[in-house]
Amino acid sequence: MSAAKKPYQLTLDLPFRTAFERDAFVVSACNEAALRAVDDWDAWPGNCLAIYGPAGSGKTHLAHVWKEVSSAVLISAEDLTPEMVPELVEQKCVVLEDGERLGEPAALFHLINLIRQEGGSLLLTGRRPPAQWSVGLADLASRLAGLLAVRLDEPDDVLFRGVMQKQFADRQIGIEDDVIDYLLVRVERSFDEVKAIVRALDAAALAEKRPITVRFAAQVLDSFTAAP
Repeated sequence: MSAAKKPYQLTLDLPFRTAFERDAFVVSACNEAALRAVDDWDAWPGNCLAIYGPAGSGKTHLAHVWKEVSSAVLISAEDLTPEMVPELVEQKCVVLEDGERLGEPAALFHLINLIRQEGGSLLLTGRRPPAQWSVGLADLASRLAGLLAVRLDEPDDVLFRGVMQKQFADRQIGIEDDVIDYLLVRVERSFDEVKAIVRALDAAALAEKRPITVRFAAQVLDSFTAAP
């Protein structure tokens, strides 16, 4: 007897939740070095690590993985002020996200120095390596240029499939492998494009109350690529 085919799952208007657990992080050749560096946080030179890469490449996910194991405080760079630094350092472990959006360079300079003095750990994220951030403070620029920085590359086939599956799973959409196979050879190899396509499929399926099949995906993809 042949195995029963899984039924298509109709898309429902369920809450959208991004999964940041370690088990949800898809590992491949293009991000395994960054994951190893995050895991090896006791050995960060100067107690600091920067991970960088394109939007959607997994920087925030990795930051949350480390936050979970280290009990780190997570803050956006644009929110960092000098007054916050002593309290952050007391927490010992800090994640500073979106480093290019840094509002007060002196605050980060102070944070890096105190983290090193007090024996804490600092994880920074950004789209570009810290040496390329425009900070307008020579001493900070020197510190950033000397940080250990690990790049998250554009997705290979393994990661691209995993990222697409995760985008559907985050939206609580069951999806057949043949739909993933169809999309993989037609979607531009960029994380932003995958997020946009999955979002469009989800919205169209909700609007039309239809399951996401290959035929339906083809229709949505045609309209998506035809849009200005």
